[in-house]
Formats: sequence, structure tokens, C-alpha cells
Amino acid sequence: MLDLTQAFAGCPPSSLSFLHLPRETLLLYPFADSVVIFNARTLAFIRALALWEVFPSTRNTLQSVQCLTVENSMKLVVASLGRRVVAWSLSGKRHDYWRVHSSLSLPEDQQVTALNCMSGLLAVGTRTSLSVYTLILENDLPTWSLKWSSDVPTLSRVRYSPSLMYIATTSLNDNVVRTYLTTTGRQTQALPHPRPVIDLIWRNSPTSSRDDPILYTITSDATLRIFMPVIDSPQYLQLHTALDTFSSLPFAVACKQSRSSVFWLDREIVSHALEATIEDPTLTEEDARRRRVREIAEEGWDIFLRVLEDGSIVVQAVANIDRRPPTLLKHFALLETAPKIVPGPPHRLYVVPNLSRGSLTLVTSPPLTTYDLPLLSFLGTRESRLTHLASGADHAHIDVLEADDSRAEIVQYARTPNGEGSGILESTAKWSDDDSHVDLFVVIDAGHNYATYSKASSLLTLHTNPPATLTVPPLTRLFALSAPHAYRTRTLVGVATSQEVLLISAVLSGPTPSLRLISQGSLPLPSPSKTIIPVDPMAWVGQLGARTPVEHDVLLSVSEDGDLTFWRPEINLHSPSNGYVIDGKMEKQTVWKCTGHVRTRRKGFIKASCSSAKKSVLIAPTAEGEELTIWDSQESEFSLGLEYRQIIDPADPVRDLDWTATPDNQSILAVGFAHRIELLCQQRATYFDEIPGWGVCWRIDMGRTLLVGAGHFQFMFGQTPLAGERAVQTESLFEHVARLNGPLDDYNPQMILQCLLWGKVELVKEVIVNLARNIDSASEHQKWQTIPIERYLQKDSGAMTRSRKSEPVPPSVLLKSLIDVSSDDDDDPFSSQMVRNLLGRLEDHPIPHFTPLENVSLMELIQTTLEVLQRALDPNGLRYLLSMRYFYNINRRASEPSSPSSGINGADEMNGVNGINGTTDATYNGRLRRRERLRYRDMIWAFHSESQDLLLSTANTACGGKMCWPDARALGVFMWIRSQERMRAHMEVVARNQYMAGDNRDPSACSLLYFALGKVKLVHGLWRQAVWHKEQQAMLKFLNNDFTQPRWRTAAQKNAFALLSKRRFEYAAAFFLLGGSLKDAITVCLKNIGDWQLAVALIRVMEGDDSALLKDILDNTVIPLAFKDGNRYLASWVFWMLRRRDLAVRILVMPLQDVASELEVSIPVIGDPHYDDPSLALLFSQLKAKTLQTAQGTSEISGRTEFNFVLQTARVFCKMGCHALALDMVRTWSFQRPSTVVRDSARALRRPPSPVSTRFALEPALRRQSSILIDIDVSTAPPTRHASPSSSPTCGVSPVTPMKVKEELKEEGDLVARKAGIGSLMKSAKQDVKVPEFDMDAFF
Repeated sequence: MLDLTQAFAGCPPSSLSFLHLPRETLLLYPFADSVVIFNARTLAFIRALALWEVFPSTRNTLQSVQCLTVENSMKLVVASLGRRVVAWSLSGKRHDYWRVHSSLSLPEDQQVTALNCMSGLLAVGTRTSLSVYTLILENDLPTWSLKWSSDVPTLSRVRYSPSLMYIATTSLNDNVVRTYLTTTGRQTQALPHPRPVIDLIWRNSPTSSRDDPILYTITSDATLRIFMPVIDSPQYLQLHTALDTFSSLPFAVACKQSRSSVFWLDREIVSHALEATIEDPTLTEEDARRRRVREIAEEGWDIFLRVLEDGSIVVQAVANIDRRPPTLLKHFALLETAPKIVPGPPHRLYVVPNLSRGSLTLVTSPPLTTYDLPLLSFLGTRESRLTHLASGADHAHIDVLEADDSRAEIVQYARTPNGEGSGILESTAKWSDDDSHVDLFVVIDAGHNYATYSKASSLLTLHTNPPATLTVPPLTRLFALSAPHAYRTRTLVGVATSQEVLLISAVLSGPTPSLRLISQGSLPLPSPSKTIIPVDPMAWVGQLGARTPVEHDVLLSVSEDGDLTFWRPEINLHSPSNGYVIDGKMEKQTVWKCTGHVRTRRKGFIKASCSSAKKSVLIAPTAEGEELTIWDSQESEFSLGLEYRQIIDPADPVRDLDWTATPDNQSILAVGFAHRIELLCQQRATYFDEIPGWGVCWRIDMGRTLLVGAGHFQFMFGQTPLAGERAVQTESLFEHVARLNGPLDDYNPQMILQCLLWGKVELVKEVIVNLARNIDSASEHQKWQTIPIERYLQKDSGAMTRSRKSEPVPPSVLLKSLIDVSSDDDDDPFSSQMVRNLLGRLEDHPIPHFTPLENVSLMELIQTTLEVLQRALDPNGLRYLLSMRYFYNINRRASEPSSPSSGINGADEMNGVNGINGTTDATYNGRLRRRERLRYRDMIWAFHSESQDLLLSTANTACGGKMCWPDARALGVFMWIRSQERMRAHMEVVARNQYMAGDNRDPSACSLLYFALGKVKLVHGLWRQAVWHKEQQAMLKFLNNDFTQPRWRTAAQKNAFALLSKRRFEYAAAFFLLGGSLKDAITVCLKNIGDWQLAVALIRVMEGDDSALLKDILDNTVIPLAFKDGNRYLASWVFWMLRRRDLAVRILVMPLQDVASELEVSIPVIGDPHYDDPSLALLFSQLKAKTLQTAQGTSEISGRTEFNFVLQTARVFCKMGCHALALDMVRTWSFQRPSTVVRDSARALRRPPSPVSTRFALEPALRRQSSILIDIDVSTAPPTRHASPSSSPTCGVSPVTPMKVKEELKEEGDLVARKAGIGSLMKSAKQDVKVPEFDMDAFF
């Protein structure tokens, strides 16, 4: 998804080191306090090894890594900083895991100046000594043990010979190369040189059987000397030959060369490449080039490259090095290339093996560059060419820092508004043409121009040719507005320390580039803000002063209390009076318009940032650590604005924040920590699972288009183009974000589920049939045919959508629906056979871009759709059955051992990141999880269904015909059954199943339910059969008594208390029932068992729905629970049971505080409002005119509130990815209100169709429905109350508080009309009640 496209890790300060692996070669060099690792061929950054991870005290020091050595056989990397030495080892099957191997600390007065490691021996050179350490294992811990130490001059280089017999060193104080014995440290020889020695190389010849030391030295005058032992003195080195410029070129040409460089090509690496070239089967002809290559390989020549000043290369060879006597040694030039092969003589040149046959990789520094060197073509012709492979990062601008300080840390980033150019500000930021320190800077015009600000001089400088300057007040922020490339001007925005906002026009092109102040003024705030920051313009392109006005917010001000205020400028630069400074006077100030206000109540925030979509992030301190919160500006009384909250570990605080945007304007937040970056994106809401509004979609560890500053390094991450036809297409960041939060496919399980809930059954059938056709076509999913959007906007013709109210469906219609669905009509493509075939194909070949959980959910929904359509149910019954079937199917899948993980490819579970490339599946977390029960949202559909007999039968079948109490509680059966007779009959069924469950047939398991039904004798008979039970005799004797007598009732209650002490709570409740104390039994159910559903079931079975005890339980237990959880469905059910059906409707829409204030019971805790559920609107539309009480409750909801409620539901649909359903809802929603008032039709036609205007909505509603239930005692009905306000400032409601309340809508007319409407409806109902009783005498 995101790949590292470029790394800015400085230039190599000294020599390079290489670690040869089977599949690649790693290039290493020290930079600042780290060792950076690249691929030696592509220069792709791999990671950085930081010494402060081992020695934390070096974190903030000014020291840098001075020495680096690599041990290839053990894959060790050893580096030193000051007196400390750290070794890392590379391990893992893919050689991709770095770990700290060991460490070494020298005395305080020692500073490491040279290092070399080979075969477990570490040579350490300091300013005064040379020491050798051996690697030993002490308690399985690798440690370095000092072997010997010798006083020497300050060393600059240390090199082991291939045989480990000698150590060669150079010193900073002289030009002498000294050799020492590795075993004792005794100096064996000193080799003086006329010039400083810049490199030492011990030659290793794998083809020679001799172990003679051969040493190459290179001095600063580009002369390479070869030292070899003589026959009679094998331990002493003598100079045998020297390769200088004059030995390579004719004298006349060599005299003209002012500088050159000479390098030895590693004999072992070159030999393997030569052999591969000779053995290449594709080369069949023996031409001159191949003969030359064969000759070099067979003769064993050493190859040297001399790079001249003009970029040409002279290839020299030295023959007979492995032969004796030394007098046979000879050197000669092989070829000379044309000029400009490389850009001048580099300081360093290395040859690296290449996986391709007959080719080498040439690495030069500085600048760090790699070339491909094909041996056959390079060595065989004068027209030799090197193929450029990669280069280190270059600075595009001509201005450079006066002094290169690798310790200068990055302190600020700046980029153009559209992200096409960027720049960095380092801690030592001074430009070459100005000695003043740079405090702020801004990059404009795709990075081709930039402006800087210095507090010392109070000058804003536009770096053009010629530069332009402007004196400005002290600034705290400086940024640019977005503009098209064709514009020659840019608008800069500066925020002064006095909270004034400056608008500055910058003319970039033309004969006289200039800076001009357009406007200077303060924002119209009642009190100064704590900070003013720019709104990130990444998602839009606009220019202040363009021909079209600016349509986007520019500034965000944040107060001390965390209040967010968005601002947009209102100014036209093309007007005659445009705010320019003329004669020292400001003609016109910019008018800043407030476009939104959010109250977050986050005081003392540390950081803030705002995206193009007006998503704001705040970092505020708390007792637990830093709090990261994300806020939305699209708010109403139904939205708190808070979308995400996370507590950051105080040990790893947030370092920086930045936003970007996808092409469809989705925001992505980058949160920078010390060693990682986390990318957060919005997550699609789901119907069944509550997930955070935002989640981590990508994590970048700092050991790996996003520009990241980490200490001294810069890294750019982005989407890299794939090369090759066989490259596997990976998901880009924007595609990943769209998958997590974009619009859903027609066949996505969430879209299908919502269509079923909202009555679009025929549409779902079309979607399933269309999915089957697409799968049969065997085409890529990107080419699949989709359902037209117009189909979502059409009314469904199925039986489910005949009415949105729970009206009884005629049997003929239900029978027709059952026959149409169950029969496999050839004319209907949706059939059981088609569904079975589709499920089989989805099982074998899941949809590739779905997660495993989404594929499982899709199959379950398709199966569930077929099952629910085969039953004659009303719409609410179908909704309950749909939820119930999905509940059992998902629980069944979750119980299987191979249940899928939610992440892609079964990625590991975590709160944001899975194990595949650091990506996340933010939609679902973890494996399929079992649910304990249906949600109350699902149960309430069955409560309002007219098909409860069918639902009860189906629920019992779903439990395998053995529904016990846990199953009944999970399905909410005794909550939604309305008939007491049906309830008693079903409780007897549950009690029987409780007894039959298991093999023991324990009567105590069913006693509670049977006693509630008054079947004491039946329980007594069950105890007669429980001969195995130790309590049989006692229970038979006790149950044989007459419990209508007070004596035995008291005895039963005493036994109940005894059982409570033994914590046998359910049995204790049964004895309380046996003793006639229902209240005590209910207390046990509530306080000890913790099952209020059981308490409600017992009361409803024993005393009915009019029980005072039931009212007490609902008032004092269930209502506080519903308000605590913010569960509006449960509260609506409670109010319906309490005959407060006006509140049952209002609780779905109004703030919880407003409803709680009207209750007589105490509500100690009110939870989150939980408006993010589209089923609230579905239930509200069904209940708002069902009865007189609900009509009364609807009339107390203002038109503006209902309008905002519908918009909030539409936003929820969009968050769920169901954009088509959101559009359909806002198009078809009816704002009609209950009324029977007859008014002048002409006047009614003149009324504008506004949802907040005066409405008597039941008039057309009454024309559509057959009746309205009268559930109010109309003879004594109280007068209607005032309508509830459209918003409430109480706690728990939206924190949105406007800056200036300017309510232009007049709600008084709506109020009067609603009062008149409901009053007329009541009068009409009273007249209907006064109908005389039926008299049989009237027929005679």
C-alpha cells in the first residue's frame, strides 16, 4: 500500500562498507548517531541502526558515529560513537531481522578512531592505543574480552590480513603504514610513504595456495603501491610496483591531468563475474571480446580502474601477482574509455556482485551513485558505457547551507498546498545570501519558489530573481493558499503574535517579483484564541482573489477551552477597493466569516490540526497520558462531534500531526511518534458491531506520498509503480481507505442487510441474482455489472413494503408471498436452486476484495434472505426473523474452529494493525465473536409485529425445538410476547425444556418457572422421578404441604433465605414464589441473578402487564438501565409497556436529558445518545402516527428537530457506505403531522413545502391508513404541552454552541398548528367515543 520511495539520509562522510548476502548486497555508512543501510544496487533504504537504542545517554549528544566495520562471515556490523562500541547481527530466514549482538565501553579518556572485525577478533584503535578483543560466550551472552593492548600513535585505519596473522594501520600523525602481529601486538614493520595514505587493502587470492601477505596502499596523489614479501623474507613486505598517472597514460597526456583516482577491483568478486560471463550459454560465438574476458580470467590478472578528471576510465591490469619470483610482476593498460563515463574522479569506488550473469555493480561516492558494469562490453571495446542505476537524494534548489552539519536535526516541514513541493528547516537554518536565522518558511509553486521569515530582521523574503522583501509584524505561522499553476500570484497568510491575520500577495514571475500586504486585522472573536492554524488545503484548489470566490475555510482558531471556530475570508482582490496599502493607509479590511463552531471542552491542548474536510484533531494532556481526539464540524443536536478518542502512552508522546485527502475527499491523519508513524482513516460504521469512527490503517516503523522526518533522516513513502508484466497489483493507500470508508457495492452484506430492514426485498433479490450472473461471467470484479441507482429510489413491490406500520397483512397476500418465494418458478430467477448454487460458488471461490468475515456474512445473508422470504410474516416480523437468523448463523460460524479472522489473509488481531505489511482491517477486529443475545433493537421489531405466533414457532425451531431460559432471554421472547395466555403457554414449554436439558432431569432447574405458573403438583411429581437426587426425600416431604396456608408459606420463605446464604439464587427465587412472595423473588432475580428479563417474565406471567410491581421494576430498574446505556429501543419498549406511548416515540428522537427531566423517577446516569443507527428513523416513521398517544408525542417534536434527525440518519447511512439508501430516505421521508383540521385548500396550496413550516400531517396520513388506535382516555385527556425545543444545551447533547444566535426561523406558527392539530384530533376522538351502545331493539 505504502512503500518507501525515497530516503534522505545524508551523504557518506567517509568510506562505505558492504555486507554480502545470498540475494543482495547491503551498503552501510555512518550518519549522525546511526548506521544507515541501503541496497547496494538500487540504493533503496532498508533501515537505520541507532546507537542510542543501546546507549540512551548518547541520544542528545553532539557526537557522531566515526568508525564502522562489517564482518561478512558472521554478518556483524560494528560501529563506534565516542568511547562506545555496538555490534548488531543480521538473522532470520530472509535476512531481515536486526538485533543488538553485543556492546563495549572503553575508559572515559579513550575515543575510538579505528575499527576492524574479522572472525571474532575486534581491533580497536584509539588516540593512544591499539587493542584486540576476542568474542566469547559468557552465560550464552556474547561479550568482548581484551586480548592485548599496545601504545601506538593516533590511528586512522586498522585492517586485518586475510590470514589474521597481521594488522596493518595508518596514523593521523604521519605517513607510515605499520604492521603488527595479531597474536602478540608486536610491531613487525613500518612502511613509510611520501604522501598521506588514504586507503589500505589486503589482497586475498582464493586461487593461490600461498599465504603470503600482499598489501595495497593508496596515497593522496592517486598512486597505488603493491607490497609483497620476498622469497627469503616471507614476513617482511617490500615495494614491488607502483601505479601512478604516468604509468597509465602517455607522458604528454599524464602531465595535463591535475587530479585522478585509482581503485582496485576486488579479485574474488571480479573472478565470479568473469566465470559467469564465460559460461553464459547465450554467448555462442567466440569473438574478440569474449577472448579478452577469458584471458583475464585464466591469467588471474588484478584489475585497477583509474578515473581521470574528464570522467574517462583507464583500465589497468597487473599480472603474475600469485607467481614467484616477484620479478615476473608486470602491469599494463587494458583500455581507456571515452570521457564523461562518470562525473569526475570520485573519492570512493567499489565493485559489488550482481545476481545477473556477467555483470557487476559499481558504487561511487560522493555523490553516492550506482552503475551497472557489463564485463563483456566494458572490457572488450573502447566505446564502453556504464548504465546508471540509482543516485542518492539531490537538493533541487541552488541554495545550500553554508556548512554541512550532519547533526542538524529537522525542526519543520513545509509543503505546497497541493503537496507537489516540499522543504525542510533544520536547526542551523541559514541561507547563503543572508546571515539571519530563518524562523519560518513556506514552499510555493510546486517547490520552485519559497519564502522565508526571520524574527531578527522582521523581514519576509521571497527568494526569486531578484528577491523581494516585506517588513511584517512578528509572525508565529506562515503558509500559502492553494492556486492553479497558471496563476502568477500566490496568497500568503501570516499569523502574528498579536493574533492578527495578514494576507500577502506574492507575485512570482515577471520583471519585478514582489510582496504586497493585502489585509491585516484580527478575527472577530469575543476573546483572543490560543492558536490560529491553517485548514489543510490538500483536497481543494482555490486562490484568494480568483474570479470565483473562495469556497473553502482557510483558518481554524482554537481557544483556551478547546472551542474550534472555522473562518473564511470574504474579499475580492479584483474590486476597486481591494484592501491594498495605498499611501500608507489600509483602504479595506478583510471580513472574516465564521462558518462553524465546535465546543470540545478540551482545555490546555498541546497540538491541533485541521483537514480539508474540516476534521479537527486535538492533543490534550490528561492524567492517563495525552488524549488524541478527532472532531467533526457537521453537527446538530443529534451529533456530539466527537468521532474518535485515544489515550497515548505518556512514554511515547505525539511529535507531529498532518493531514492528506483522497480524491473523494476522505481525510487521512498521520500521527508521528518518536519511532513510528500511524496513519488513521475513517472507518465505515456497521450495523451489528460498534467500532470506533477512526482506526489505524497503516503503521510505519522508523526502522522503514508520506514525508517523514526522524531525527536526522527524511523518508518519503508513497505508491511505487510496478515494473514487469507479472508484477502483483497491490492495494494503494487511497484504495485501502476507500475500502474501509467508501460507498459499498450492491452485494456487500451491509448494503443487503439495510435494504432488507428498510423493506427493499425485491431489490435484494435483484442484487443476489445479479451477483450470481457476475460470478458466472468469470470476469474481474471491477467489470461486474451493478444495479442502477434509480432502482434504489423506486418503491418495492414486495409484501414487506406494503406498509411501514405493523398492520395485519391479509392472508391472501401472505399466502401469495409464500407461494411466490417457495416455488421455483422458471420465470423468477431468484430460486432456492439458484441460491444453493451461488452459495456453493462463494464457498469455493470467495469474493477476492472482501475480508473473510465479509464473505461469511454475505453467504449467511443470502441464506437468511431465502429463509425469511419463505415465511408469511409482516414487515416487523421479517425484520426480527432476519436478525434472529443472522444471530444464530454468525454464532454457529464463530463456534467453528476454522472461523475466519477479520483481517486480510487472516492477519493477526490487534486494535488497528494486522501482520501483513503493517496494514489494518479497520472495519472488523479479531475473529468472529459469539453474541450473548439479540440487541433490544432487534427485539422491538417482534414486539410491534402482528405475526407473533409465527415468530414464536420460528424461534423455537431455531433453538432445535428445545428452547430453554437462556435461549428465551437471548431472543427476548418474554419481552415481545403481548398475549398473557401465549406467554403462560410458552413459559411452560421453556420450563419443560429446562427439565429435559441434560441427562440428569433435575427438577430444581425448572422449579422457578413451574412455580410461577402455579404448577406445584407437577414439580412434586417430577421430584418423585428424581431418585438419584440427594434432596429428593426432603423435597417430596416439603412439597406435599398446602402452600395456601400461611404456615407453609413462611416455611418456604425461610428455606429461600437459607438457599440465598448458599448462593443458590435461582432456587431461592423459586421458594419465594412457593411462599407467595413474588416481590422477594423479583429482588433475587434483579440483585443476585442480575436478570431483569427473568423478573419481567415472572411478573407478566403471574400478574399481567397492569401489575404495580411490573411498573416499579420498569420505572426503577429498566428505565435507568436504558438511559445509562443510551439504549433508546429499550426505553421505547419500557414506555410502551407503561402506556406512555408519547414518550415511546419522543425517546427515539429527542435528547435523553429532555425526556429524563419529565420523568418522576430518578435517572442517575445518562449515557451517550447513540444516534448513529438508521433503525431509529425506521421505528420512528412506523410509530409516530400509530396511536393517539404516539401522535401526541410526535406533535411535541418540532419540525426543525425532525428535519435534523432525518439529515443525521442520512449521514449515518453515508458512514455505513449506504449512500443510495440515504438518498432514498431524504427523497421519500414524510414530515406530515397528525391532525384532522379542515382548512381552506387554496391556502394550503400557497404554503411552502418546508419541513419546518406549519403542518397538519395526519390529513394525508389518514388517507393512507385505515385507522388510528385510540389509547388515551379522551374524556379526561390533559391538554397538550408545549413542543420540546429543537436543541438542548444540557450535558450529553451536542457541544455545538453558535457564536451568535441568529434564529430566523419562527417556530411559533408550527407550535400553534401542532397544538391545534392534536387538539382537533382529540375532539374528533371524543366524538367517536360518544357513539351509543348497540341495541338489538333497533332491528324491530
